[in-house]
Amino acid sequence: ACICEKNKRVNNCRVDNGRCLCDAVGSGIAVYCDTLTPKCLLMKAEVTGSKSARREKPKDAFEDTDGLYDPECENSGAFKAKQCNGTTCWCVNTAGVRRTDKHDADLKCNQLVRTRWIIIEMKHAERNAPLNAESLKKFFMDTITNRYLLDGRFITSVLYENPYITIDLKQNSSDKYLGGVDIADVAYYFEKDVKGDSIFHNNRLNVSIDNEALKLEKTAVYYIDEIAPEFSMRSLTPGVIAVIVVVVIAIVAAIVVLVSSNK
Repeated sequence: ACICEKNKRVNNCRVDNGRCLCDAVGSGIAVYCDTLTPKCLLMKAEVTGSKSARREKPKDAFEDTDGLYDPECENSGAFKAKQCNGTTCWCVNTAGVRRTDKHDADLKCNQLVRTRWIIIEMKHAERNAPLNAESLKKFFMDTITNRYLLDGRFITSVLYENPYITIDLKQNSSDKYLGGVDIADVAYYFEKDVKGDSIFHNNRLNVSIDNEALKLEKTAVYYIDEIAPEFSMRSLTPGVIAVIVVVVIAIVAAIVVLVSSNK
């Protein structure tokens, strides 16, 4: 037996050619523990764990289910391009994030579209003085390369605009090689870490800049795919639609003024 240091959502751990090999909860797919587990398998394990209710939860406890669903995974751990919940289906990208409107089961998802750019935006708590930008950049670069095993060339930017910290991860299809760590998996592990729900067995992430613990108040993750998403106007929020309408009206007004002045 062995301990899966990089994934606590596993069982049936054993040593295989000197490496710790375990079965991912929910899917039973074998994963090696010296690298990150694919996000699809982690999500499936999380949903399975919440369903099993092994221990009674406190009466005031509730679960954050935003973005969480029971995914269909390939044997490689990758998301299947088409995901369904009953008779409702949608297409996802390599990060498992919905990129189309929801349709019935006849929906066709011809390919799993690659997420080429992930933006992680964090906001730290109010403080008397801003952080040292170079120290902050070094901490996050070192953490992502050492803790999540991502090649540093895929971390294209660590930007500090007090109180916001923005990290850019970029990895095209041609950059992703067999066995290499995927930016979508890194972003998922990282988000869980900073929100206090680490996937690691017993190794919490302490965000500390110049020996001072940093409290993060908000974390958001944005995804940019190699092919633009296919959302209809109906799926846009009223606020976004209002902005589009205002811009269109402004353009039309400008054209009218231009035509009138030319006369």
